[in-house]
Amino acid sequence: MKKVYTPKSVVENVELNTYEDVSLHLEIDANISMVKSIFDNCSDVVFREFLIDNQKSYLIYIDGLIDSNSVQLHALQQLFTDIKHEQLSANLISQKIVSISSINEVTTIKDVALKVLDGDTLLMVDQLPKALVFDAKGGQKRNVSEPDTETSIRGPREGFTESLRVNTALIRQKVRSNRLKSISKEVGRETRTKMEIMYIEGLAKPDLVKEIIERIDRIDIDGILESGYIEELIEDNPWSFFPQIQNTERPDTVAGNLLEGRVAIVMDGTPFTLLAPATFWQFLQASEDYYNRYHISIFLRLLRITFIFLALLLPAFYIAITTYHQEMIPTNLLSSIAATRESIPFPAFVEALIMEIAFEALREAGIRLPKVVGQAVSILGALVIGQAAVEAGIVSAPMVIVVSLTGIASITVPRFNMAISIRLLRFPMMLLASAFGLFGVLLGTLVLFTHLCKLRSFGVPYFSPLAPLNWKELKDVFIRVPWWAMNKRPQQFIDGNFTRQAPDLMPSTKQQKDPK
Repeated sequence: MKKVYTPKSVVENVELNTYEDVSLHLEIDANISMVKSIFDNCSDVVFREFLIDNQKSYLIYIDGLIDSNSVQLHALQQLFTDIKHEQLSANLISQKIVSISSINEVTTIKDVALKVLDGDTLLMVDQLPKALVFDAKGGQKRNVSEPDTETSIRGPREGFTESLRVNTALIRQKVRSNRLKSISKEVGRETRTKMEIMYIEGLAKPDLVKEIIERIDRIDIDGILESGYIEELIEDNPWSFFPQIQNTERPDTVAGNLLEGRVAIVMDGTPFTLLAPATFWQFLQASEDYYNRYHISIFLRLLRITFIFLALLLPAFYIAITTYHQEMIPTNLLSSIAATRESIPFPAFVEALIMEIAFEALREAGIRLPKVVGQAVSILGALVIGQAAVEAGIVSAPMVIVVSLTGIASITVPRFNMAISIRLLRFPMMLLASAFGLFGVLLGTLVLFTHLCKLRSFGVPYFSPLAPLNWKELKDVFIRVPWWAMNKRPQQFIDGNFTRQAPDLMPSTKQQKDPK
């Protein structure tokens, strides 16, 4: 008998465990009675009674989770045909009558209940001690569309949906290799959420795959509703501000990371797929960096790295310089700043705190409101509040400029979870700057870099290949060299197969000459 997943907990469904080792009887009424007791007060579970050659039969399914047209055309309609059989059997039904592509058998009451809960259709016939499982899943599903969180100017426009099989199919369309492996798992006592652990055999390290599987197997929780649950439960350092697992809605991003030896965790019910292990620099890269020509990619990456420092340190620098180090400011600029701050009743730190909190509140309000209205509210709200605060003498005009630049800088980070981490760390930096000036900013920066160098993601150094330093792999960190120069895969993820492409792909002089 096929082994069925059993949740490891004492807080399980008591009725379902009662029938764990109960096999199906020959008498269908006894079987149906037990199944109905499991689904007591479940009005959406349908028991469709009919006759097959004068033998009582039942179709059992959950309304809304099946494709009713498929069941009607390929199962019921053919079962109702007036064909006489010498001996009705499960093999006869599955091989000659029902034309649904995937048909399995179960022999216990618990297996019947689990298959119904999975969205399958069960056929039970009198005098048959087994039930046939028809894979006719359906229900309402969202179509494949462009992801809102990872828009790109150049590249594929398709994104993941909430359907596990649609998502794995999108990945298979990108990586058409028999070495792409997929391991099924179920997590959650009540939700029994399905997931697939995908990797390319020969590229991903076996120890990495084994470690991810072991961490997922250790999870014992009532329910998993989104991949964020898994991310928090399997990451290396749960106290760190920085994300240690990347999430994405783009199949091309997943395919690219699989080809570099990473492992993807695809979950049912969410469009966000997890990628592990992850490094700090991975969160500063966008998918279109690899689709545009390398000159454009280099410029954009350097721009992002510059602005991530501005997003983290600009308010802290302004507070430190205006409070403790006025001698560092040119005289004309200092006079201008002093004139604007003459009537301000608050120190620079309180000014920055008021404006940063107001800006974050407006950004959060813009996200929660409808898309068109939210954008207008966030933009106009920032302009109106900033202008009103300056005219009322609560904050100075330079502080509004600093906060605005900081907000723009945080938006340039491609990954939301990294951007929000930088925005949170901005406040401790401001506090250190107000207490110790530039020495506090330097101290906070050193602590931050020390933490990044110590952090690990499934054993991979988070700041690699910069710390520890690997010169050969810096070709895809601060810059992105041309594709013909990226011959090797990242060594920290790959299981020995480092060669990505042929070594002689650089355009030759013959290609550069006039075709004539």
